[in-house]
Amino acid sequence: MKKIIGLLSVLFLFGACTQDFTAINTNENAPSAVQPELLLRQVIYGYGDAMSYEGFVAGNLLSQHFAMIDFNLFDRHALSSPQEGGNPWPLLYTALRDNETILDLSRENPAQAVYEGPALILKAYLAMNLTDLFGDVPYFEAFKGRSTGVTTPAYDAQEDIYLAAGGILDNLARAVTVIDAYQGAQPLQGDIIYQGDLESWVRFANSLRIKALLRIADRVDPGQEIQEIVSSGRYLQTNAHNAAFDFAAGPPNSFPFATARVGIFNVFLMSATAAGLFNDLADPRVSTLYRPSAANNDFNGISNGIDASSAIVPDSYARPGMIWRENTGDLDFNFLTAWEMDFWLAEAVLRGYLTGDVKTHYDAGVTKAFAYWQTELPAAYLTTGPAAFRAEAAWEQIITQKWVASIGNAYESWAEWRRTGFPALRPVAASLNAGLYPVRMPYPSDEQALNFTNYQTAAAATDNNSVNVRVWWDVE
Repeated sequence: MKKIIGLLSVLFLFGACTQDFTAINTNENAPSAVQPELLLRQVIYGYGDAMSYEGFVAGNLLSQHFAMIDFNLFDRHALSSPQEGGNPWPLLYTALRDNETILDLSRENPAQAVYEGPALILKAYLAMNLTDLFGDVPYFEAFKGRSTGVTTPAYDAQEDIYLAAGGILDNLARAVTVIDAYQGAQPLQGDIIYQGDLESWVRFANSLRIKALLRIADRVDPGQEIQEIVSSGRYLQTNAHNAAFDFAAGPPNSFPFATARVGIFNVFLMSATAAGLFNDLADPRVSTLYRPSAANNDFNGISNGIDASSAIVPDSYARPGMIWRENTGDLDFNFLTAWEMDFWLAEAVLRGYLTGDVKTHYDAGVTKAFAYWQTELPAAYLTTGPAAFRAEAAWEQIITQKWVASIGNAYESWAEWRRTGFPALRPVAASLNAGLYPVRMPYPSDEQALNFTNYQTAAAATDNNSVNVRVWWDVE
């Protein structure tokens, strides 16, 4: 490297000809342009790998599937102080940036047009996760620095990110149109979700559209859209349709928490909220998702957000199950599943947006969720057990079952708790947020430094970037 710098200096000083510089310093074996199939795999796997870790070490705390007994400022709701996890902003923007490159390539080169539909779906999925966590975020001007030179994008209203042209719902509808119209011979490569099957991507898009419509249904009536999608039959209906990829049994493609140091693994314990819910439901998935306490061989839980100086005996509490560390070949990263869709459809029927039977969708969702978590469904679970459907408690039952099955799935259970209030979460033991339960993620400190003017506007709209200000769809 020093020799190259010295050579350049000499050439510059003496005004020598530099016409051979590019040729000399070009690696002819390196690709001159990124290939969309490589980027697609990176977006899918890279995001899933990073967010699965984030979901376990941070999302599971906000949903109270687990509690953390050390390095636990986040579990005490100091969300501006991420430690082991709790900073999803860069993960989402990195994936959105790379996905935007795929989208650009698909539109610039007709030979790569097959990537446009899946890229629109992934953009909608990632944008939905981003805005559901933070509220108003840079969106319409973001991800475009390569082509527009915009490096300090404005913040857009969550309502527009969902509803405007180029937003979540529009991109999902356009994706289906684009895929249905595709007549090219080029296959979709780099697709580790569906191995290039475009009809499966249509099911994913339509299902995500149903989810988005219901998430904002307290603000915008979905009208007949959900019924039309369901009537088409092009949505996730079986676990074989799941938008998911498998983790490997061992490195380098195992669930990332499996290779975390033992000291971090040992600070996660079953939460008191989870222990109470699994006990109340007599739910055998507890043995899949947790391992019993070493001291008493039971599924005892601890309060979230304890003072880290408190004297406790960790062996008195249940820990994460073997599926999270020793048996990660049994784990998926799921973007969206058929069992989740059944719970959304049960809600749609309950709210009058869809014809059908709430119990049928509820039972189907529970059955598929047990299969997903590779746990045998007890014969009485849906007939005479505590989880058997009861019309008067349908709303709470639907969301509670979704909570059980969504363990580890990014921040999904927290989003649903904010939207519905179910299941009932317990106060943290030593809150650093004045005893209030957070209802949004704060913008990260890097944003204040790198996008200051736009950050100031967004912070002012959220009471100085408060975690206690609800996002647009979160109606009290």
